[in-house]
Amino acid sequence: MGYSKTDELAINTIRTLAIDATFAANSGHPGAPMGMAPVAHVLFNKFMTFNPKNPDWANRDRFVLSNGHGCMLHYALLHLFGYALSMDDIKHFRQVDSICPGHPEAHDTPGIEVTTGPLGQGFANAVGLACAQAHSAGVFNKPGFEMFTNHTFMFFGDGCAMEGIASEAASTAGHLQLGNLIAIYDDNHISIDGDTKCAFTEDVSKRFEAYGWHVQWVKDGDHDLQGIEDAIQKAKEVTDKPSMIRLTTTIGFGSKLQGTGGVHGNPLKEDDIKQVKEKFGFDPAKTFVVPEEVYDMYHKHASEGAAAEQEWDSMFEKYASEHKDLAADLKRRLSRKLPEGWQEKLPVYKPSDKAIASRKLSESVLEAIHEVVPELLSGSADLTGSNNTRWKNAVDFQPPSLGIGEWSGRYFRYGVREHAMAAIMNGLSAYGTVIPAGGTFLNFVSYAAGAVRLSALSHQRVIYVATHDSIGLGEDGPTHQPIETLAHFRALPNFMVWRPADGNETSAAYYVALTSTGTPSLLALTRQNLPQLEGSTIENGIKGGYVALEDKEAQITLVSTGSEVSLCLEAVKYLKDEKNVAARVVSLPCFEVFDAQDKEYRLKCIPDGIPALSVEVMSTMGWEKYSHEQFGLNRFGASGPYKDVYKKFEFTPEGIAKRAVATIDFYKEVKPLRSPLQRAFLQLI
Repeated sequence: MGYSKTDELAINTIRTLAIDATFAANSGHPGAPMGMAPVAHVLFNKFMTFNPKNPDWANRDRFVLSNGHGCMLHYALLHLFGYALSMDDIKHFRQVDSICPGHPEAHDTPGIEVTTGPLGQGFANAVGLACAQAHSAGVFNKPGFEMFTNHTFMFFGDGCAMEGIASEAASTAGHLQLGNLIAIYDDNHISIDGDTKCAFTEDVSKRFEAYGWHVQWVKDGDHDLQGIEDAIQKAKEVTDKPSMIRLTTTIGFGSKLQGTGGVHGNPLKEDDIKQVKEKFGFDPAKTFVVPEEVYDMYHKHASEGAAAEQEWDSMFEKYASEHKDLAADLKRRLSRKLPEGWQEKLPVYKPSDKAIASRKLSESVLEAIHEVVPELLSGSADLTGSNNTRWKNAVDFQPPSLGIGEWSGRYFRYGVREHAMAAIMNGLSAYGTVIPAGGTFLNFVSYAAGAVRLSALSHQRVIYVATHDSIGLGEDGPTHQPIETLAHFRALPNFMVWRPADGNETSAAYYVALTSTGTPSLLALTRQNLPQLEGSTIENGIKGGYVALEDKEAQITLVSTGSEVSLCLEAVKYLKDEKNVAARVVSLPCFEVFDAQDKEYRLKCIPDGIPALSVEVMSTMGWEKYSHEQFGLNRFGASGPYKDVYKKFEFTPEGIAKRAVATIDFYKEVKPLRSPLQRAFLQLI
């Protein structure tokens, strides 16, 4: 077919838009867009199928820019193809409230699939998107009805390649034989510190071959459009391996500073812009110029995508007549609605039921609901038996060729790759047909913190099953016992941290996690058994906090979470019998959800007039909002049987009672004593 002058003009239009936008913002990264404009043009115009008028079409090809700092490349493409991203939006790149933020954000910009920027995250997100496609095809594709055929394409750079998360994700993708995943490596040898020979000299091609990827090398990414096209076509023909195309490019192509770190993260100077535009055939006096033939070229391809969606819609109508239940299930999933009445399957407990570890209570929820919530996928980072994340008849998500699972399988073996697991789950969630849950020890969620943060920022419905939640794990000791972890994740906006105290609270946590379509959740679960509480119900739990034990004569409120709630209830009895002190108990399984309740309800739980003491075997940071005094653990734990460890730190009924009495004595002269919640209300003014 060959390439025309219009193709060259289109490529240079992408480059000049990136130049103008970064210059206007006096901020940004023009180098990557200028270097990768040729491959972006070939990929989007020759290979990708999408409809800009409906960015959410289920079978569209997905694109991920893992080197998200080069986002003007993507914004330019979205504008040129006709997404709801205007030239005025481009002109406001990196400005407050613009839909062209400094790095791609999925919830801000039509056509952006996942939120990237922290390097390597997008790489792992792309693996998740590819997994979701393979799974959805395994579930919904039937003879004559290929409902899910899309590919996931991803650009990544040297920085992504250096990040450990990309290694974890690449290893996972190789094992899973994801032939629907094509990654293009921007091999420009430049990072912020300059030439990568100062820190990164490995053979990336051999590394990916070792991971089990199909690898090609296009040596002239600046000019060889046909070579780029041939490589992508060959990659599409490889169906039993993910593909990596090493593309050697010149960062900042056309600039006086091309091929150097100087063009990586700084707008071009005016004299440089002038000579670049002259070189590319543009008028240096004009900015944000798009020749009409470039719009025409890209809009023609966009119309082909719209026609492809119409064909898919017609196929879906026929599919619905022959596979009624599957079609209804798919339609429901794409609407992000849960099956009607699913919550009736949630386990309910009464106080006379036996004590059970909350990790086992979580397993009971998964066992109870997995058949009625078919989009729920589970998995673990090599801790299945400890996390209790696998229901009895679960089938593993694996390539059928391995003989140990199916593409339609719903259980993921992530291996010892916590960070990649979290980012892969972000990709799974973003695909739109599944809800991922993944397990590890709570302490090791810290390994995944970068991806967890992006779950919250990008509004993904992801569930982190975090077991062994405290010093209660016992003998493994301080290396495994979380202290600061909950304070860290509770500080994260748009993120729910649940620490349930019993079975009903665990069911409540899953109810809210699954019904919150735009907020991820972490469930901190115990290794040790917990009793079923008297005042606990699912209805109470879904409020994030409630009065577990009331006493109108109470002199203090004990507010707690998880395994310490039952200890507080024991302490109430000790206080009454031994100290003649009345106390009440509030269980606060989720700060975020409790904070969303109205003021009247919250003050009913933690009222004015009496002091509140928080009790949790973690860092006390953050508890000042809910208590006057805090009993926690602001040091590392200890190795030993868990009851002995609790006793060492005085997390016993007697230890709690001692601090409760001291708190009462300290505040008895404070009149009137306001609820600590009142401080929070004042901060909102």
